[in-house]
Amino acid sequence: MKAPLTIRIARPQDARALAAIYRPYVEQTAISFECEAPTATAMLRRMEDVLTRYPYLVAERGGDLLGYAYAHPFIGRAAYDWSAEMTIYLRMDARRAGIGGQLYRTLEDLLRDMGVLNLNACIGYPQTDDDPYLTTNSVDFHKHLGYEWVGRFHDSGSKFGRWYDMVWMEKLLAPHQTPPTPICPFPDLHSPKKDAVMEE
Repeated sequence: MKAPLTIRIARPQDARALAAIYRPYVEQTAISFECEAPTATAMLRRMEDVLTRYPYLVAERGGDLLGYAYAHPFIGRAAYDWSAEMTIYLRMDARRAGIGGQLYRTLEDLLRDMGVLNLNACIGYPQTDDDPYLTTNSVDFHKHLGYEWVGRFHDSGSKFGRWYDMVWMEKLLAPHQTPPTPICPFPDLHSPKKDAVMEE
């Protein structure tokens, strides 16, 4: 019998596995516009920085980390507090198994409880249908989860000797009121969802 899938808050000891999950996206694809894979130490610093304000979640099965997702500032200005940018990466052999959707839905629930209203995804986009380093799968994934295409920027990144476009997609979590309710930083959030373990 397959072990249940658990989604939980990332821990410092996860950093090495997170770096290993992310590395092939940097080295073998244009999904990430980074060109040098970060070390486990760098991943730990990133995780700790995110967790000062936003959730950073991992999915694991039987102790094996299969993917991670987190939110971070859309743009570092106070008026953007109600918007957050989303990031997700799955282990290469764990894709197309529904794990990404479960990670995102759990993350969205926590962000909604924090008072976040707008979710934004910045996605690399190929200029041809036969690009060996990038497909439209990420756009399709976000569209399936209710995100809408809101803009395309051309020739935004150069990697592997070719240019890539970048698109923005958006999902609105709740109605916008004036004035908006202040954001509750994730460390201060008191919600049953925060401590809950989600199992498949």
